[in-house]
Amino acid sequence: MPDFDAQDLAQASHWLEAVRRPEVCQRLDAIYAMIADQVAARAPVCKASGRCCNFESYGHRLYVTGLEAAWCVVQLTPDNPGLTPNSVADALDRGGCPFQLGTLCGVHTIKPVGCRTYFCDPVAEGWQEDLTERAHGMVKALHAEADVPYRYMEWRAMLGLLSNVQLIAPETQ
Repeated sequence: MPDFDAQDLAQASHWLEAVRRPEVCQRLDAIYAMIADQVAARAPVCKASGRCCNFESYGHRLYVTGLEAAWCVVQLTPDNPGLTPNSVADALDRGGCPFQLGTLCGVHTIKPVGCRTYFCDPVAEGWQEDLTERAHGMVKALHAEADVPYRYMEWRAMLGLLSNVQLIAPETQ
């Protein structure tokens, strides 16, 4: 797990504050609804094998923006797995996602763009890339409109950063 400096922690605090603003949440909800509509129209196959959540064995990485990761973290409820620096470190050791529960996603309804648009179904390869790029552009624009720093990082590193910010404390865990 990387060490985070004061600037990293300040950025993460800005993201967490921004995703508590109704207008930011509404925009993210709209982006995620657009993705859901596009995915439903294509009907890709997902066997819920959980392979794609084990990044090391599947050979890929998940990248997210600060707002996406902060929105997910703020949405965590007692039904969702908790987020701590240790849970992120354990996920890194396992090679997977800290929210993977067996073969299922523990944060399925609040997952980031990359998880919403990625399917191991071979017929999804062309359109999922286009949809991911379009949705990412929309989230990147939201960073600018919300006047919060834009940063694009590997999912577990971003979660590690957010788990180190004191704003996550009791109200969101």
